[in-house]
Amino acid sequence: MIDIIPHELGCVIGVRAHAGGRKNEVRPAAAVLKVSVTAAPEKGKANKAIITLLADSLGLKRSQIELLAGETSPQKRFLIRDITPAELTERLAHPQDFFGQAGIILRAV
Repeated sequence: MIDIIPHELGCVIGVRAHAGGRKNEVRPAAAVLKVSVTAAPEKGKANKAIITLLADSLGLKRSQIELLAGETSPQKRFLIRDITPAELTERLAHPQDFFGQAGIILRAV
């Protein structure tokens, strides 16, 4: 189960990021989402790619996702705006309804 932390503007999730991967992919892992992007980890390109991938995967706008911590670290925290923890839990619990919209692969770890 992914840890979802309530926030006054929405909720916060943890991400373990891998930049420069073979493909763009989102997978659940323990208490975080593992996100792999093909973008290089330079000048914020990978962070932007992660935001785009999360937005497409969860059916959200990119403007709803903000990097809170971990700009240069593989361990990141993202604020997901305008969504309750219950709504995000629902989207994560039924990935066939949300993941895959942008060709995302979701695998249980």
